[in-house]
Amino acid sequence: MKIEILDEAEKDIAIGVHFYESQSEGLGKYFLNSIFSDIESLHIYGGIHIVISDYYRLLSKRFPFSMYYKMSNKTIYIYAVLDCRKKPSWIQERLS
Repeated sequence: MKIEILDEAEKDIAIGVHFYESQSEGLGKYFLNSIFSDIESLHIYGGIHIVISDYYRLLSKRFPFSMYYKMSNKTIYIYAVLDCRKKPSWIQERLS
């Protein structure tokens, strides 16, 4: 199965890296590695997650972030990587 991270999701990841790196040197890199590890798990577990607003939602194992994805043919498309601490209404609007 192929995984494609769309531009908006890449921006979301970059924002997260910047935030965590500003908290502590090296934490941004750890965040990035953790998120990519979670995304790589979709090769095995893609399609088993809860569906929210027509997207599957994968919760990160180490950070309060969720990956929202869809599956089409043999490709998984990552649409968003969002901070779960945001207001639910903001997350819902972002996914619309």
